[in-house]
Amino acid sequence: MSTNTIRQNQRMTRFDGHDEVWLFGYGSLIYKVDFPYIAAVPASITGWVRRFWQGSHDHRGTPRAPGRVATLVPQPGAVCQGMAYRVTPAVFGRLDYREKNGYLRFATELTLADGRAAEGLVYIATADNEAFAGEAPLPDIARQIAEAAGPSGSNREYLLRLAQALRNLGADDPHVFELERLVKGVRPPSPRPQP
Repeated sequence: MSTNTIRQNQRMTRFDGHDEVWLFGYGSLIYKVDFPYIAAVPASITGWVRRFWQGSHDHRGTPRAPGRVATLVPQPGAVCQGMAYRVTPAVFGRLDYREKNGYLRFATELTLADGRAAEGLVYIATADNEAFAGEAPLPDIARQIAEAAGPSGSNREYLLRLAQALRNLGADDPHVFELERLVKGVRPPSPRPQP
């Protein structure tokens, strides 16, 4: 199952004519920065929480055994901490491909580490995309994460690296940290013997 959003994202015109744009990262974009940027600073957005509710069929899982990765879901008054990157529009071709499994670009108000407000964009996988896995008991999510792997590596690695990156930012995220605790208690699957 895959929801390729590349074309939808290419139709976003909100930042046309801008030489530089702020991009908010809240998942792997915090620790896996494989794109050029002009500046990087801790930042936050209000009204959203990070949740492992998006299925990953192309990076941290497969169509037959999807992983779970972070998306944002609305929650009034909540503050989600992450990183803001000042980028040129040239990076969006690469990012649209990386985030193609259900993630759409949305304009958002960012609060940068120095307190300045800025407009930017964020990739969010909403509940109406085919790869959306949705809410589930945390032990079930943790088991799925512990067992899944895909072309970009194990789902476990994704979660553990995100948790460490959030700690490095001084961010408190009970959802991520509880999943980390649970996943550490699940034994990873044994490698399958090669034929």
